[in-house]
Amino acid sequence: MELGLVGLGKMGGNMRERIRRAGHTVVGYDRNPDLADVHSLEELVGKLSAPRVVWVMVPAGEATQATVDRLGELLEPGDVVVDGGNSRWTDDEKHAEELAAKGIGFVDCGVSGGVWGLENGYALMYGGDAENVAKVQPVFDALKPEGDFGAVHAGKVGAGHFAKMVHNGIEYAMMQAYAEGWELLEKVDSVDNVREVFRSWQEGTVIRSWLLDLAVNALDDDEHLDGLRGYAQDSGEGRWTVEAAIDNAVPLPAITASLFARFASRQDDSRQMKMIAALRNQFGGHAVERAGD
Repeated sequence: MELGLVGLGKMGGNMRERIRRAGHTVVGYDRNPDLADVHSLEELVGKLSAPRVVWVMVPAGEATQATVDRLGELLEPGDVVVDGGNSRWTDDEKHAEELAAKGIGFVDCGVSGGVWGLENGYALMYGGDAENVAKVQPVFDALKPEGDFGAVHAGKVGAGHFAKMVHNGIEYAMMQAYAEGWELLEKVDSVDNVREVFRSWQEGTVIRSWLLDLAVNALDDDEHLDGLRGYAQDSGEGRWTVEAAIDNAVPLPAITASLFARFASRQDDSRQMKMIAALRNQFGGHAVERAGD
């Protein structure tokens, strides 16, 4: 089939290559002309045969909204827009409604696989009407990993990104658990080969995983991670997961704690700990460290 692909960064560029390897035609557009096959969305749409499928891989929020708005002006009834970025599921519902008014279908797709997806395939979670999903199915089949699993029609519009959001929330908690265990192993005197302890867990243990494999890769590159600063960003999906949990009264203590741990990583001098130190000094006379000491 033919596919228009908007956004050819680290993910989008590799996805274009994997889809082409499966024998499909991909017309790619990116604001960077060195990456693009065409120089505008108008040219991209003009090169596709109806019914058209255009897959959007741009940052969530304003960039996605602007792209969907423009495609809504260029596409025709029967065409389909796929949002494969990390949009919030509530935005999907809005986009689907706006495009449906013009007879254009909408499918949201959470994509996982990162820089390894080109060779290993991408885990796909998509939402939308069966009729619109069917128009995109050959691309889903090209992108997914080999085998019976790795892709799911999760439900109606928004379900794909909601599922990917929860996936990323779980990822936050798993990474935090590995990180805490690693720090404790590094702290004690009795364990003098922490990297090999992690490596030993890769076979035969219940905590083996791809994340564990990646942790070992990182320790092979820098055994004690001395070259890194202990600062971690969050993409937004961890926050959305916690917000959804609050809205639905679902307890997520591990995921919530892992998100807050990332916030703590950005503080060189915790204001909360200032207050705790002051209170301990007030009620118990405990010593405090003065700024500049």
